[in-house]
Amino acid sequence: MAEEPTEFWSGYAMDPVEIALPAGSGFTLRAYRTSDAVTPTDVSEREPEENPFARKPDEPLEDEDLPDFDEDELTRQALGEDSDDADKAAGKGDTSVDLEPVTDEDSADDAEDAAETEEEPAADAEEVPLFLSHKGKVLIFKSTEGLLDFVKSDAPHDLRQLAEWDEFAEAVTADEIEPAEDDAYELDLVVENLRGGHDAWDAPLLLSAGEVARDLAYALRLETVLTMLSPGSPLDDLDEALRAASAGGIGGFMAKRRIRKIGAQQASLGWRTVIGKISSAVDWRD
Repeated sequence: MAEEPTEFWSGYAMDPVEIALPAGSGFTLRAYRTSDAVTPTDVSEREPEENPFARKPDEPLEDEDLPDFDEDELTRQALGEDSDDADKAAGKGDTSVDLEPVTDEDSADDAEDAAETEEEPAADAEEVPLFLSHKGKVLIFKSTEGLLDFVKSDAPHDLRQLAEWDEFAEAVTADEIEPAEDDAYELDLVVENLRGGHDAWDAPLLLSAGEVARDLAYALRLETVLTMLSPGSPLDDLDEALRAASAGGIGGFMAKRRIRKIGAQQASLGWRTVIGKISSAVDWRD
């Protein structure tokens, strides 16, 4: 296992990764590119996901599902002002209207402001993961030789859209396919580790599992997994607490107390679902 990516892989902005799942372990490739430079994998032939966390379109909202709120209070909170100021902002104070004539200078200023708005550059595209995948499934090879043979073949896959793919496929050799230590993920150990209780939880194991699970969920368009690992979810809270605890200091001490409050059974059941969804989107190859 290599400690760092080699110069060869850095030159193509791509990496070999090793992923261990309950069904076995194998190798694939991963790259990161801006979202506007790649086409997502085609999942049109994959059976629709059943997301237990999503409300069905035809399921009506019950009255008790709708939150009660006070519009005046929300206005005051949003403005950070007292009630008199909020009432004025909401139009409940002075109802008189002062009209001023619109001059040519005002119109010119408005046109200039509109032009500046149109000239503002669009937000930068985010960097997204892309795997050696096809039709919504990641291709994982049980040997580096099998991976190499596939790379050098004419078989279709999602990495073929990369501009440097043909050059890479011609240059890569079996000796180069050696994942770095940080690119080896042991998803097969996660559930068992969580079942061992808080004292047994392995932060590096769980944090690296979260990293690759998010990457796979995005690249393979696994909506259920994305939901389960989204910011604010219980599994994401576990990640944040483990990361803070690993950092040490006062924050680490408080994070350890937070970890103690996380249910081991809930965490292990959640991760079992995540790994099951990912496993169902794997195409094992020899």
